[in-house]
Amino acid sequence: MMIRSIIIALLLAAGLYTPVCGEEIDSRFPQAREFLRTSGMTITTSADQAYGQKAILVMGEGVPKKGAVGGQKRLTALTAAKVVAQRRLAEILEGVTIVSSTTIRDSQRQSETIKTTVTGFVRGAQPVVQDWNAEEETALVVLQVGITGARSVAAVMYEKILADSTVARELDTTPYSGAAARPAAAFDGLIIDATGFNFRPALINRIFAENGDVLYDPAKISQKVLVEQGCGEYSNSVDKAKAALGRRGVKAPLIVKAAGVPTPSDLRVSSAVAADIFSANQGSGFMADARVAFVLK
Repeated sequence: MMIRSIIIALLLAAGLYTPVCGEEIDSRFPQAREFLRTSGMTITTSADQAYGQKAILVMGEGVPKKGAVGGQKRLTALTAAKVVAQRRLAEILEGVTIVSSTTIRDSQRQSETIKTTVTGFVRGAQPVVQDWNAEEETALVVLQVGITGARSVAAVMYEKILADSTVARELDTTPYSGAAARPAAAFDGLIIDATGFNFRPALINRIFAENGDVLYDPAKISQKVLVEQGCGEYSNSVDKAKAALGRRGVKAPLIVKAAGVPTPSDLRVSSAVAADIFSANQGSGFMADARVAFVLK
């Protein structure tokens, strides 16, 4: 353990080490291990994984500044660990898909405003754990940020991205105008099973009909809804999707299967299914409240 810590310390000092997300937090940091245990969360390994739990968690390790003595060792080590965690958070956020195949990284290249917004958000992220191992003089910091809700990625990003010209081009689609398949049943939500495809969560996940018309476009619903709830729930089973929508007040969701993925973060349904979704939504307006769940493989 001591040899491992010395190696990490040397790499950190050279700016060459960033802990791999998903790496188990070892026994040197009991406070951080206890936080993960009680929260039921794990260190985020990818942008897509960020949707699978209530928040993004990233960690970083740090060692004291050269020449630091006494209490300065702990303080400078924690500062270094926070910088490493911020770097990892920036990497995770850059990989978050906005819509279609456009990521935050892509939009940052096009928009200085979005780049500045993301940078400010990362720097403002506050630690939920600051652990210090006095014996090995190594610190660990865990940062936590939500995808949705107050002070979340959604809260700072939706207004910016929806005004971005690159994103606007992606969202230039024709609304679905097909006829209802039959009188609307009493459905108050939607579960779409995408387990047969490589479908990715995004800030804006859309559903298209077979003819290319868009059935569900979160960019057209209230930003308040998007910030508070996101564009839908994500799970790996229909039962979990039902439970997630149940927490939004949904009692009778329409359950359908996707027929394809026109882009990595969009789904396509058959003409018959599109008509069913359209009918159900006319009856209860669940799309306006983002009462939609996506089942991923």
